[in-house]
Amino acid sequence: MSGSKVKNFLRKYMMLIVTVGVVFLFYFITGGQSLLPQNINNLISQNAYVFVLGTGMLLCILTGGNIDLSVGSVVCLAGGVGAIIMDAKLPWPIAVIAMLVMGVLVGAWHGFWIAYVKVPPFIATLVGMLAFRGLANLIMKGFAYQVTDKTFLNIFGGGDTCYIPDFLAGIGSDMGLNKTCLFAGILIAAGYTVFTLVNRVNLVKKGYKVDSMITLVIKTGLIDAVVVWIAYKLAQYKGIPTVLIWIALVLGTFAYITSKTTLGRNLYAVGGNEKATRLSGINTKMVMFSAYTLMGLLAGFAGVLNIARLMGSQPTYGLGYEMDAIAACFIGGASAYGGTGSVGGVIIGAALCGIINQGMILAHTPPNYQTVVKGLVLLVAVLFDVIMQMRRKGSKKKKKIETTEKGGATA
Repeated sequence: MSGSKVKNFLRKYMMLIVTVGVVFLFYFITGGQSLLPQNINNLISQNAYVFVLGTGMLLCILTGGNIDLSVGSVVCLAGGVGAIIMDAKLPWPIAVIAMLVMGVLVGAWHGFWIAYVKVPPFIATLVGMLAFRGLANLIMKGFAYQVTDKTFLNIFGGGDTCYIPDFLAGIGSDMGLNKTCLFAGILIAAGYTVFTLVNRVNLVKKGYKVDSMITLVIKTGLIDAVVVWIAYKLAQYKGIPTVLIWIALVLGTFAYITSKTTLGRNLYAVGGNEKATRLSGINTKMVMFSAYTLMGLLAGFAGVLNIARLMGSQPTYGLGYEMDAIAACFIGGASAYGGTGSVGGVIIGAALCGIINQGMILAHTPPNYQTVVKGLVLLVAVLFDVIMQMRRKGSKKKKKIETTEKGGATA
């Protein structure tokens, strides 16, 4: 491979390589404990909110490196509202709708001030972080509320029974595995392979530049192997946790929105050059408003998953969640300058954050050191982005100078 191809490969897959390296590192440090089926299951369940909030945070970051500092408080507020409603013996669907509506209202509130009044996102959401945390305390009056509705807990992933039943248990010999989980993993891998190949054919027909077939086969094969391996590990425990279904739905929905819809293209355009986007006729205010409204919706849904996992709500829940979401985005390759990032990157970033957290806990690392390590990982990720941006600007400047010199020489 040429030097430029190596640089492009490293820039594109650096965090994926780092994630694989961290997995092996903690595997040896913990004596293999980090890859036990139960720990992989716990990794998914405990970090569900990171995947959901990270997806919403990506939308804000795409608009120009903006963030939402209030999401942890919104998770607490929405969760508190839902827990109080269910504590009053009202049906759980009413509680879920109330939590989602609460999230949308908060997101629209932030979107209004940021998009139409031009309050800086950092200030607007910092105010929200403080105000909505206080409002959550007022609503719950400082008390904790338990959630005991078994249907709600089973559907949204709280407790030992929150797994998809093994519909294939009676088929074939008993291997001690959840066959439905294993079959689902193989089916997903096969579907992804077909989708990748069909997508490549369509891109080639339209004249787009694509990766070589060898690169595509290697990348697709590795992803398929990881999917089947995770399915095998989960099949050794209790199968597919219901929370994984919700995570997949959120990630799949917003992967489609960011890559296949007008709103998604506009988010990237605003982050790339807001002034040029506005002059081209796009309503940049509505784009910004939509980003924060959708962030609020996902914060409300994270509140649903949070109280299901913890089987209740209290005023201290959600502390630091915004930092985890921001870290997942930047570690996953989102640019601090906006206009760059993907849901796939959020998956890698959230997974890496979860692996580091769980690995350090299993390795009995003191809590203070855990915080330091997480901060350093985030710093390295942002530093990598800054260096790449500086190199791109330097390359563009060099090309511009060379073009000018050639034009002068021709004259």
